[in-house]
Amino acid sequence: MIKKTVSKDTPLAEITLRKYEKPSSEMPKRDAIKKLCLSIGLLQPGDSRDIVVDIFHVLHDAKLQLNSEEIQKRVVGYRKKSNLPLQGIAQSNIRRQLRRLRELFLVEKVKNTYRISENENIHNIFEEKIKKFYIPTIVSRVEEYFKHLK
Repeated sequence: MIKKTVSKDTPLAEITLRKYEKPSSEMPKRDAIKKLCLSIGLLQPGDSRDIVVDIFHVLHDAKLQLNSEEIQKRVVGYRKKSNLPLQGIAQSNIRRQLRRLRELFLVEKVKNTYRISENENIHNIFEEKIKKFYIPTIVSRVEEYFKHLK
């Protein structure tokens, strides 16, 4: 019996972009962060596991570096205060979500702590790292496949 090896097509980079309605001036911050996470594929529509929203919220509000245990503590406190279910708060899941935020250049790891990349304004991060660098490299590679198959 010949054993077939199935190759995994693992992307080198990926981003999902979705368009939602414009944010309103009275939109609560958590809702705005949730729409942002939905817009860039960190969260799927209808997903009840939205811990990534609170992790990003905590880091955005902190304005300083936090280790994963402190992030977890703040997320749990925030979710309790907001009467949200305490799902997805395991340390392993917190670290996984932090990795996802790092892969999109929104968060960086400094030694064993995390912060918003370079303590920068998140709009600047989007402009400089995602819009000008990350997206064009992905579009360029997709275009190569289209040209290859012309």
